[in-house]
Amino acid sequence: MATTTASLQERWPVLATAPPALAWLVMRADLGVAPRTLDAYARGLAEYLAFGAALGIDSRLAGREHVARFVRHLTERPSRHGGAAPSSSGRPCLSNATVQQRLTAVRLFYDHLVEDGLRDSNPVGRGRYAPNARIGSGNRRGLVPRQTRLPWIPDETDWRAILETARHEPIRNRTMLALGYDAGLRREELCSLRTDDLDPGHRLLRVRAETTKGRRERVVPYSAVGGELLRAYLAHRATISRARGPLFLSESRRNHAQLLTPWTWSKVVRRIALAAGVPRFGTHTLRHLCLTDLARAGWELHAIATFAGHRDPATTMQYVHLSGRELAGKLARGMAQIHDWRVAMLAGAEPAGHA
Repeated sequence: MATTTASLQERWPVLATAPPALAWLVMRADLGVAPRTLDAYARGLAEYLAFGAALGIDSRLAGREHVARFVRHLTERPSRHGGAAPSSSGRPCLSNATVQQRLTAVRLFYDHLVEDGLRDSNPVGRGRYAPNARIGSGNRRGLVPRQTRLPWIPDETDWRAILETARHEPIRNRTMLALGYDAGLRREELCSLRTDDLDPGHRLLRVRAETTKGRRERVVPYSAVGGELLRAYLAHRATISRARGPLFLSESRRNHAQLLTPWTWSKVVRRIALAAGVPRFGTHTLRHLCLTDLARAGWELHAIATFAGHRDPATTMQYVHLSGRELAGKLARGMAQIHDWRVAMLAGAEPAGHA
């Protein structure tokens, strides 16, 4: 469905108080920004505009001091869904990533105002956070220090609990879980698969560019077990619809034989996670676990990046860090030398290199 001014106002009424904000969001939608990204921009702008309205501040005239007050509001307000750290009141607060996301929306909006000549400057700072940077050194300090956290992945106990719960799920859900892990798919990529994206003979599937985050098409493999589940699901799917098109179909009365939406899939995974007693498990966890397992298996960085569809190697590198592969290797080599030296001393022999 096309994004319009009316649809944005319906979801976030406060946007109606700032026509330039609505115009900017519609323009971003027309330029093809991903729906989830547009949703994040709109959500961040709506919160900023509501905050400014409560203080009687015109967003088009706001200065850095007003943005700073908004930053304080974000870092101290309780999270509706829990957070990574407690606020000054002891309640869960917004995560650093969420705060950064809100500020990105505000910064891009002010960029738009500057480009259109509605402002002379952008009150939201840019640059990397450099806590030891000297004044005049050329390093610009961001409004909020950026924290980098490794993705959460389940341990063996958590994963077994998920699998035990998933065993009782319908064939569609089990197939989606298998392919999500096998191919390291994002939620939108998985739900957007079509019947003609499959190559069962070679156990490959095509991830179309328009469904990916980076707009880069790729072809990825899936396992033999995943292939068996897929074959069983295709037989089941034929009882719902024989038409070519979306691979995973809704079986509800309301949307029978229609595309299964990412939001519905999130609800399915959430239900499984709660039933398994692993509430942190989500749709993206399958991708995180897959890429970490590839790093543990010794895949090279560029191979993992190609498989995952990453543009920036730094994004892929986090999975190498998460796997502990490099540190484990260094530790093993170092411990081997220490072990040999200690055993040699116990045996009464002179260790090599210690003559």
